[in-house]
Amino acid sequence: MTAAIQSRRSPLPVNQPPADDRSKIFRQIRFLIWTYLILLIFEGALRKWIVPQLSNPILLIRDPVVVLIYLWALRAHIFPHNLYMVVLGIVAVLSLFVSIVVLLDYFPLTLILEVTLYGFRSNFLHLPLIFIIPKVFDEEDVKKIGWFILMLMIPMSLLMVAQFKASPDSFINRTVGVGEALQLTAGGDKIRPPGTFSFISGPVFYIPLATAFAIYGALNRKSYKTWLLMAAGSSLVIAIAVSGSRSCVACVLLVVFAVGVIFLVRPSAVNQFGRTLVVVVIAGLILSRLPVFKEGITILSDRFTTSAEAGETTIFGSIVGRTIEDFTHPFSVLGKIPTFGYGLGIGTSGGARFLVGRAAFLLAEGEWMRILLESGPILGLAFLFWRLVLALRIGYFTIASLRQGAILPVLLYSCSFLPLLNAQLGQPTSLGFTVFLSGLCLAAMQTRQPLVPAVLPGKTEPAAKPLPRRSPYASRLYGPDAGADHTNGLVDR
Repeated sequence: MTAAIQSRRSPLPVNQPPADDRSKIFRQIRFLIWTYLILLIFEGALRKWIVPQLSNPILLIRDPVVVLIYLWALRAHIFPHNLYMVVLGIVAVLSLFVSIVVLLDYFPLTLILEVTLYGFRSNFLHLPLIFIIPKVFDEEDVKKIGWFILMLMIPMSLLMVAQFKASPDSFINRTVGVGEALQLTAGGDKIRPPGTFSFISGPVFYIPLATAFAIYGALNRKSYKTWLLMAAGSSLVIAIAVSGSRSCVACVLLVVFAVGVIFLVRPSAVNQFGRTLVVVVIAGLILSRLPVFKEGITILSDRFTTSAEAGETTIFGSIVGRTIEDFTHPFSVLGKIPTFGYGLGIGTSGGARFLVGRAAFLLAEGEWMRILLESGPILGLAFLFWRLVLALRIGYFTIASLRQGAILPVLLYSCSFLPLLNAQLGQPTSLGFTVFLSGLCLAAMQTRQPLVPAVLPGKTEPAAKPLPRRSPYASRLYGPDAGADHTNGLVDR
């Protein structure tokens, strides 16, 4: 019965061993996944401030961790071997082989291997982690990660405020490496503060994730302490205001939209959210009086207004139009792309470093366009279709979980489905969050089964004392309790 329920809630087979297995090998895998998350959050700090001269090698710092996770997963017999992995493996091997053949006439073999292997790493190496995370993490583990994300949101917002107030050329706003490049500007001589990440793309993923856990804590009061939710919620509002990023605002709005889906499917959640909404409104009114909040909102609104005026449309229309164009524009040039593309990895920033010595978009900035130009219409479309089907499949089981009362998966799906569809996998931070968010969404569907107390050999559990059919007060009120031979007439037939 349990297996049938789990199969309806998740696109994965029931965990064997289950996610609540606490053996040594599973502890090792969980430790490595936590290491992956910590490196994802802090690798930008290493590349910017601590060891900038090692910026390029640190770009790949999570790759050995992923390989170790796979080795331990193979040893524990939990490495995924479902249909998604079979299709992904076929597309990956064919893409690598075809790209090497296509590039042989243009570059030396050593350079070809560097570029194509980096492209293979960007597109395919980390994706199996999506299926391993729910095999060793369950809903309780995801809640612990949520606690960590919310706690870290407090100093992260303070760091973003400091970066927002500092000059663009200050030490705290330096970019990765030892060059003189500057962070992206937001207007008014202000940058888009990246926090501990390399660029603003990090907060674009991190802030919606923290928003999802904050809303979950508001809907499920037993999950996190009130003081943590209030502190993290206030930090979220400030971080969004100073981010200067339209993408960040759009991703947070997607999470808020998920709340509407929850209320639609589970109306009982409205009562749990009412008092929290009042607290949020009061906190928002207080934060709106902070000077840094006002300045950040002004710059952010100017960016939205300028973008809308340039496109002669509304602010909402500019966001939606930009998103739709990322998905539709690649198909307008599909007939002009070579059958097997221009080579795996050429469109990534890492591949550009091998070819021209610096990070650049040699083919296209959009993810779908890059995939099609690199791998061609056949293999490129196959990979994009794989991502689309997986995103839709996870969404289907997310709604199924919501109908059974689980609200955390749908909140995590709201900030994970778009990266799975369209995030730039050639950018390490985007790749890391795409994999980790999708894995967390699946893990949140895994409910930990309560442990049954073991009975020692030769021992028997004492029989439970039968409860009286009536209380003494009821017996005095209605007369003596009925015996075992008492019947209820037609009701007992």
